[in-house]
Amino acid sequence: MEKFLQQKLLDNTIENYLYVVGVIVVALLFKRYLSKYLARLLHKLVARHAKNIARQSFLDLVVQPLDVFLVLLVTLVAVDKLRFPGYFDFKVYHITFRELMDSLAAATVVVVFIWLCLRVIDFAAMILEERANLTTDQADNQLVIFFKDFFKVILVIIGVLLVLRFSFHKNIGSLLTGLSIVGAAIALATRESLENLIASFIIFFDKPFITGDLVKVNNFTGTIERIGLRSTRIRTTDKTYISVPNKQMVDTIVDNITLRTQRKGELRLELDLGATPAQIRSLLAAIRTILDKPAVENQLVSFVDTGKNAHIISIEYYTTIQQSIEEFNELREAINLEIIDLLEKNKVELAASVKEVILKTP
Repeated sequence: MEKFLQQKLLDNTIENYLYVVGVIVVALLFKRYLSKYLARLLHKLVARHAKNIARQSFLDLVVQPLDVFLVLLVTLVAVDKLRFPGYFDFKVYHITFRELMDSLAAATVVVVFIWLCLRVIDFAAMILEERANLTTDQADNQLVIFFKDFFKVILVIIGVLLVLRFSFHKNIGSLLTGLSIVGAAIALATRESLENLIASFIIFFDKPFITGDLVKVNNFTGTIERIGLRSTRIRTTDKTYISVPNKQMVDTIVDNITLRTQRKGELRLELDLGATPAQIRSLLAAIRTILDKPAVENQLVSFVDTGKNAHIISIEYYTTIQQSIEEFNELREAINLEIIDLLEKNKVELAASVKEVILKTP
């Protein structure tokens, strides 16, 4: 038996092959138990910061990439104990087959490791989102989504650089120096995209609006649904979905309707010139009485102008912001109808848009 184990096959003994296969089989059999054990240890470390996050949700997020990473790492360490067979010592496009296999193995390890790190970022985002849900400020929730995407992009870039370093043996320092020159040219070509990226940071830290706010921008009125790295998505009052570049959201005047303290109603009455001063005084007093309602916080009724066409009365009133838009429209409709009834009772006519001219000849 010992003689059989010492027989060589492709420059390695059968005993060494059995040793490597045994290690890999053990790793495959116990990978799930080991990865779950490591995942539980990690969950215990962060449990005090994520009390409401179910452990099973965390395990489902982390265990799979941890399985693959552990098996891959054990396999590479075990296979490294074998001597590379001389039979496979040939070149593929100016590089040896061994160098090619080493490069593929290194790239695979880096990709799986980055995959695991991306899952960890997802878990960190779950913790931060849990905390953000405890506050009424929706900006925290949007900030979590923004930085989760941002750090994922950075992590992928780091992964690409690691693959270039360990698989293609490139000097990252000189590569970054060369990329800086290329990056300057790319920055000039993609200046608008960089401006939108910088504008997204301005929006998050200055907070002129947050997710869920009703805003008016560029003749569009709608609700902010998402603030991304390049653009802001708005669901308009017409139920369409538009994307506005972040630079425009910063440079343009944005009317944040949600942040207003009151709702304003206004009406302009143009009375016929036949209305007497007594009628106008009585009308002003009656209108102020109509506006004396619990929902109306402030009112301004004044006789603002007169001329050859009409006497003009300006009516402005403000209601509480807690009032919904439907309730505000109902209140405005009721006030308008009461004012029309008032004009009819006082026999005051509105200025006619068309006047009849009668010419008399001798």
